[in-house]
Amino acid sequence: MDDEQIGAITVGAPPQQYQRIVIAEYYPQWSRRFEQAAERIRAALGAKVLQLDHVGSTSVPGLPAKPLIDINLVVGDTTDEDAYVPPLEAIGYELRIREPDWYEHRLLRGYDPPVNLHVFSRNCEEVERMLRLRDWLRTHDDDRELYQRTKRALAAKEWKYVQNYADAKSEVVQRILARALAG
Repeated sequence: MDDEQIGAITVGAPPQQYQRIVIAEYYPQWSRRFEQAAERIRAALGAKVLQLDHVGSTSVPGLPAKPLIDINLVVGDTTDEDAYVPPLEAIGYELRIREPDWYEHRLLRGYDPPVNLHVFSRNCEEVERMLRLRDWLRTHDDDRELYQRTKRALAAKEWKYVQNYADAKSEVVQRILARALAG
């Protein structure tokens, strides 16, 4: 994404530039950190939580990752931000991204523990793809190794935005996901 695209989806202050991408060795407590965050999210939103999943690299045992817990939250309608953003803000989350052109995705950032909370609407096909990728990487050492090598090589480069690093992984992620969906 270029500056204009990043600016169009960012809520609040612009994202930091030229941050070093840190890939940490797998940390078994990441699953516990997910549970802690999930408990707080469920307490804040109650029945508005239709689904809550630990996704991303920290959800795959043995896979090095940025030490940031990715969580998918499914709500009835992401565009009804008044239904879920204020209760999440009350527990320390901050709305950072609004992507109307990508499944009406919202991203809130939490800090205790560090969380990227991805919010999708009910029946969003991207949620299933993310879970299939996670589950595939948990059970396929060859693709987990491929993804690990790719992440480390890309993290060693300089990126203007962390999103540029994430985008650079897309080709490998799509190849792995194609195998996961076919398998």
